[in-house]
Amino acid sequence: MTGANILFVAVGAIAVLGGLATLVTALRRHRANHPASVAMLIGGMMVTAFGLLLTGFAIAYATTEPAR
Repeated sequence: MTGANILFVAVGAIAVLGGLATLVTALRRHRANHPASVAMLIGGMMVTAFGLLLTGFAIAYATTEPAR
């Protein structure tokens, strides 16, 4: 892996952890059914998915050969 791939994996892992923290916080507040907690749920899912995609593509790019 190159330095750039390691950076993308690190940023993706941080995004996953931040998204999961947002999801846990939103789920604790969701009992009152406030619009802010619903927005936090949506945002947490989006950030988590972004982190997973970023990390997955960086690992796939590092471990595969170019198509010819």
